[in-house]
Amino acid sequence: MVQKNDELPIKAYLGVEALFKGTLSFDGIVRIDGKFEGKIQTKDTLVIGETGEIIADVEVGILVCKGKLHGTVLATEKIEMHPASTITGDVKSPALSIELGAVLDGHLNMTEKESKKVINLVEQKKQ
Repeated sequence: MVQKNDELPIKAYLGVEALFKGTLSFDGIVRIDGKFEGKIQTKDTLVIGETGEIIADVEVGILVCKGKLHGTVLATEKIEMHPASTITGDVKSPALSIELGAVLDGHLNMTEKESKKVINLVEQKKQ
């Protein structure tokens, strides 16, 4: 688990007062302490700091959440949720660590099985 900010070789940083809207793709570790809206895509690590607020669809290798995230999350390696963090939305990851005080509000899929889809084959007549 990620313990201290000093131990992270962070490649990019979005500060507390910053707001970014759009698509973010990167290699290495990126930390967001500000606000982000849009889409995030990487095979590496995203760190959401204590003041970070994300509204996005997120595809990452590793997600370290200390702040707030609202959206769909796909983590190919693992997700770490620290105390006071919140993830709201559908989450898919093979490994999940949730510390006391963290909140996950949504659906969690930790297997490779696809969810069943219901398809109407016969159109119903309206009366």
